[in-house]
Amino acid sequence: SGSSAAAPLPEEDCMKLNPSFLGIALSSLLAIDLWASKRLGVCAGEGSAWGSARPLMKVIEVSGHGIPWLLGTFYGLCQSDTSAAREVLLNLLFALLLDLVLVAVVKGLVKRRRPTHNKMDMFVTISVDKYSFPSGHATRAALVCRFILHHLVLAVPLRVLVVLWALIVGISRVMLGRHNVTDVLFGLMLGYALYSVVEYCWLSPLSAPALFALW
Repeated sequence: SGSSAAAPLPEEDCMKLNPSFLGIALSSLLAIDLWASKRLGVCAGEGSAWGSARPLMKVIEVSGHGIPWLLGTFYGLCQSDTSAAREVLLNLLFALLLDLVLVAVVKGLVKRRRPTHNKMDMFVTISVDKYSFPSGHATRAALVCRFILHHLVLAVPLRVLVVLWALIVGISRVMLGRHNVTDVLFGLMLGYALYSVVEYCWLSPLSAPALFALW
């Protein structure tokens, strides 16, 4: 009947005449993030600007992947012959597992898709790896970097190389087209903060005797 009220339009079809300043700022930052990420994705394909560097970027990608770090840490833990080494390696293993779980949870909650120019040819992926926020490689690189700098006695040149490695891993994620810039920046900050959690929950023969009894 003519007296019946018109059905309301879906919210996405309604024009917002007075958008908030915060909404405008966030939309602008998102647009800048997407634009910068696409411009910096110079190794996203073989035919891209720096396509010849793509194999090198993929080697760097593997260096920051969770599986090599988990397997290497577990192997070192099995081969260690001192209690101090076992304590450090056990806590590194705990840090890596905590990193994997936290990144997977955040990715599952945010569900931000990877850049459209990304090629899904990544080394060993799981279900949540179709999402991009945050960058697990960047998170892991920052976490491992802080861990190594605090618990290994290294000469200054080696300490510089560790920091450079973490930064290069983060940069390579954007260059390969795997992530947007904000994915990497948040990942680096998350990994840096996650190390503080690991230090607070540090496992020792006194706090976790059952774990150390296994080794």
